[in-house]
Amino acid sequence: MLVDSHCHLNFPEFKDNVDEVVKRAGDNDVAYMQTICTHLSEFPDVLAIAEKYDNMWCSVGVHPNNVDDEPLVDVAALEKLTEHPKVIGVGETGLDFYYESSHREKQRESFIRHIHVARKTGLPVIVHTRDADEETVECLMEEEQKGKLNGVIHCFSTGINLAYAAIELGMYISISGIVTFKKAKELQDIVKDLPLNKLLVETDAPYLAPTPHRGKTNEPSYTRHTAEFIADLKGISYEEVAKTTTENFFRLFNKAKR
Repeated sequence: MLVDSHCHLNFPEFKDNVDEVVKRAGDNDVAYMQTICTHLSEFPDVLAIAEKYDNMWCSVGVHPNNVDDEPLVDVAALEKLTEHPKVIGVGETGLDFYYESSHREKQRESFIRHIHVARKTGLPVIVHTRDADEETVECLMEEEQKGKLNGVIHCFSTGINLAYAAIELGMYISISGIVTFKKAKELQDIVKDLPLNKLLVETDAPYLAPTPHRGKTNEPSYTRHTAEFIADLKGISYEEVAKTTTENFFRLFNKAKR
């Protein structure tokens, strides 16, 4: 079995077909999914989807590109939302300096508040980082001094320094369909050498569909293509990748029960 550790099933692309998407996931070995929150204002919709399916959980948080759209995260309010049994992660949060669509200092403050909630509740923090590797590592290392962190660098597609800094902090690395792209040779070389016992797999659906579905709407069933590609990269069996990444997911997101 596989786990799609990061998808967005509340997005418009899935408005009328979540049942079909979940069925296709099961038909392709994807036994579990986590649908991710990017706006607190949309959390009720995210939670409703997770509540509908026994094999699905969700997170709660504000994407860094959205921090200017909503009030700065209230720590106590966010902590309260994590009490729901279907909420297993905090985020996605982090730093994104690619689009510059949100103020950097507000992103950082939001990130730190999410980390505070994650540390207090024991839930993993789900980290988005783009064009901000050094700043992300710096923030994580500073926060680690205040207490142990659990978390994952989601949709990893950047440099090796970020990957190994995160692993040194005890975090996991989640691999998306980007690794299957023809021009992703540098990423492929990094993933080849990353320890399997620190990897998760994800789609980030509806974005970033892996080869051979590139350009289409991504969905959880496509997780299998990424897992198969990782197996080929590492010269191991697909079954080993599926088994280990699933065990890693339940070790990290230990509030989720099989």
